[in-house]
Amino acid sequence: MTRNEILEKTVKIVCDCLPELADRGLTEATVINTDAGVDSMGFTLIICRIEAAFDIKIPDRRWRRLQTLGDVVTEIEKRI
Repeated sequence: MTRNEILEKTVKIVCDCLPELADRGLTEATVINTDAGVDSMGFTLIICRIEAAFDIKIPDRRWRRLQTLGDVVTEIEKRI
């Protein structure tokens, strides 16, 4: 799976969880919690969906360090 495919799948997951973000043009540079306005419950839902979709587990301590969608894609790349 290419980095771009991972990004597209991740953006789709985010937009499925939070449809109000679909028209924001999410990119690798998007800061998830501030630019996208994701609250903690929304972020937890996104985490669960990403881990299920890619069949991976990212430790909570690692999630806390991920800021942008690009950071998330890089972490997914390491684990698949």
